[in-house]
Amino acid sequence: MNSKSAPVVAELGRPETPAETANRQEESRQRRRQSQTLSNLVIALFACLAVVLLVVTFTEQPGPNIPKVDYQKIALQADVETALASPALPSGWSANSAKFAADTPDNVATWYIGFLTPKNGYIGLKQGIDSNPTWIANQLDSRRATGSKTISGLAWSIYDYRSTAEVGNLAYVMQTQTDSGAIVLFGTASEQDFDVLASNLAAWQETQK
Repeated sequence: MNSKSAPVVAELGRPETPAETANRQEESRQRRRQSQTLSNLVIALFACLAVVLLVVTFTEQPGPNIPKVDYQKIALQADVETALASPALPSGWSANSAKFAADTPDNVATWYIGFLTPKNGYIGLKQGIDSNPTWIANQLDSRRATGSKTISGLAWSIYDYRSTAEVGNLAYVMQTQTDSGAIVLFGTASEQDFDVLASNLAAWQETQK
């Protein structure tokens, strides 16, 4: 009985020897192992990325460290006979700065509060004690009023320059006159937030009568 002859390998032009067959099979096994190792590394990498993504997604990120000041307490402690504007704040509002300056370049004692709205808008309040037209013009950068409105019985001049480039914190300004001087509101918050603060200022002013 004739045994089947070994197949001819094209690359060799002859049948493989037993040693060549063993080497070829070993190389094939090594390639499979290397391929499996690479696949495992890729799978492990994606698994690590997924874990990191989950941690970042569900871990509470620390917010900015914004200082909060008790502007009402500072207003009461200021060395001035005139009542300093200290309106109550709605929920979600805060103040990050408050200071009273008796000596200023304008020679007008000035009370300042920096307010932050719930949507991180900014409204600055400046109260000029016995202010004059020059002080008011300086706060407004000599801009002209674009309108007026009355909120809770308090009349305001409006300076709406939000469509003008590079106006910074004077994008929207409200100015009113009180018995003790002028109050100017300015900043980048929404018009609705300005109206809320103006309404609270009117309520505060009623408590001073």
